[in-house]
Amino acid sequence: MKQPAARFRPRRLVIALGAALCTLGSAWAAAPAPAPAPTSATTAVATPAKPQPAEDFLASHIDASVDPRKDFFDYANGRWLATHPIPPSESSWGIGNLVQEDTYDTLRKINVEFGAHRAPAGSYAEKIANFWNTAMDTAKADALGIEPLADELKRIDGVTDGKTAMMESFALAQIGVDTFFDGQISQDEKDSAAWAVHFNQGGLGLPERDFYFNTEQGVVKIRAEYVAHLSRLLQLLGRKPADADAAAARVMAFETELARISRKIEDLRDPDRNYNKMSPADFTAKYTPDIPWSDRMYSWGVQPQVVIVGQPEFFQGMDRLLTKTDPAVLRDYLRLHLVDTYAPTLSKAFDDESFRFHGQAMSGQKEQRPRWKRVIDAENVAMGMIMGQAYVADHFPPEAKKRYTAMVEAIRAAYHDRIEKLDWMSPQTKAKALAKLAAVTAKVGYPDKWEDYHDMNIAKVSYCQNMMRAALWQFNDRVRKFTKPVDRSEWDMTPQTYNAYYNPSNNEIVLPAAIFAVPGVPDAQVDDAVAYGYAGAGTIGHEITHGFDDEGRKFDPQGNLTDWWTAEDAAKFEQHADALVREFDAYEPIPGLHINGKAALGENIADFGGVLLGLDAFRKTEQFKQGKKIGGLTPTQRFFLGYAMGWMTQQREEVLRKHLLSDVHAPAKWRVLGPLSNIPAFYEAFGVKQGDAMWRPAEQRASIW
Repeated sequence: MKQPAARFRPRRLVIALGAALCTLGSAWAAAPAPAPAPTSATTAVATPAKPQPAEDFLASHIDASVDPRKDFFDYANGRWLATHPIPPSESSWGIGNLVQEDTYDTLRKINVEFGAHRAPAGSYAEKIANFWNTAMDTAKADALGIEPLADELKRIDGVTDGKTAMMESFALAQIGVDTFFDGQISQDEKDSAAWAVHFNQGGLGLPERDFYFNTEQGVVKIRAEYVAHLSRLLQLLGRKPADADAAAARVMAFETELARISRKIEDLRDPDRNYNKMSPADFTAKYTPDIPWSDRMYSWGVQPQVVIVGQPEFFQGMDRLLTKTDPAVLRDYLRLHLVDTYAPTLSKAFDDESFRFHGQAMSGQKEQRPRWKRVIDAENVAMGMIMGQAYVADHFPPEAKKRYTAMVEAIRAAYHDRIEKLDWMSPQTKAKALAKLAAVTAKVGYPDKWEDYHDMNIAKVSYCQNMMRAALWQFNDRVRKFTKPVDRSEWDMTPQTYNAYYNPSNNEIVLPAAIFAVPGVPDAQVDDAVAYGYAGAGTIGHEITHGFDDEGRKFDPQGNLTDWWTAEDAAKFEQHADALVREFDAYEPIPGLHINGKAALGENIADFGGVLLGLDAFRKTEQFKQGKKIGGLTPTQRFFLGYAMGWMTQQREEVLRKHLLSDVHAPAKWRVLGPLSNIPAFYEAFGVKQGDAMWRPAEQRASIW
């Protein structure tokens, strides 16, 4: 992933969050189906950039008072960060926010315009109008209170033991509420052409298991805040304060036991160990005698012959925990996870409480974001691909698609050359690596075909119910596809999302249109040096390298989990990768909290490899060959500054703490300092010498791809 915080592999059933839209044509608004986005032919030649503006845009980022040999992140981005403090409503602020801000206003205008006019029944325009008007109607939300969740709460009231609690858990999963475990339909890692039902550990209200055990002062405070948050939610449901406090403490104790039987975040990165295929009957017999998995999956509408269990010991412990836990605690646990999930869509009291914990305590926000922005975020979660069809028509012209499609091929060629020159890999494994590289599919900008949302029921009932309906539609959409062949053309991110991903099961890189945007600068004015650093190294090279990181390397060209390495080459890879583990383990962004080098290894390999590939590809461009300075900077210096620009962001301590404990990505600053300190060309470009903070002894430098 380009930006935190998502796991190595997209596994959620909901569409990834985006935050952008462009102007929609009136014909689209009146029609029951949207027009397709424009397409263009691809080429292997990069589009030449137009001349730079009189004042180079990089100059507004650089803090010349900082020595690049001491802290390249602060040198490259310090001036911008100092003049753009984090707004009170945000937990972090940086280049990704600017890309989002550039589209928020446009999207708001479209929603307001559509909301003011009657649209044809069933049209996408009607769905947008219904969603927007209902979500912005705070008086209606206040009048309804908890009523939109009444049916779900009534079912929870009927839970009498662990078995009935599990029945309710399966029902809640269909509307996006995670309880006890994580269950989903996604590709079979060892048979990527087929869908499979996956069951993994889950059910925690805090982001990761270590939040329940870490003794760092800030984490201890978060645990206390979480219990208080649970108590306040119960009070909003009608409990007296003393009863709510006691119930919240019992739910926290239950979740702590779930955390105790959960694997650590770094242990979730081994795809072999986290792949255990078995029949539902064997799953029940061997690990969970009180859970009839076949019956429960039947309630979802699927009847698989086998399931894939990520962490069998977790489910064994969960089954025992459900059996011995007081049903009253299970009911409160289910109520709280339901209400906490949907609190932002309910009355002001619930919305405010959600912000008090998730926004203030967990993320450090000083004030709530404007409602219209939060509604747009939710709208993108609910039906983001509808927005995406309009977004790309105006924000990603054919010239941009042509440029970055060509850049993909330039970086692929650079990777080919690097693999051929590796001195630690055998010819046998090299041949297979090159075959996998050649098979990588690149999806650039937007899908070639769009998902059909016409049967998604977005009405004027309530904001909460529209979000539940969207979640249920997405769940059922995956169920409908379960018995069909995998459609490898699908996307798991909207075009307006400032992010990207590599999917090992499809052996593909997916590069949404928004990820290429440089805020305030037309693409034609971004010179190749910056483009190859920002987009080429930071996104394209990064995502391709994911196919060969500590997880991705275990998947073959068809996306199947297969060991195609010789034992000797695999051992050498791990030896080379260990240098990055040691390097990042040593970084301590908050006193007492280090980066988890093992958990972040895949992202760090991708960052490091991406910079090397982007630089190799850039060296073949005319700008590099001509060697002319722009803004007093050499082409190579601009390349590294372009890469650093991609991580031009700052975050509050609260969200940094959450990041360190629950994210497989290193914080932004160390994603610049870490890889660059291993690259001799960076030393040459900025005169880094022994004794400088950016200098790393040669024997400690990583060298993988």
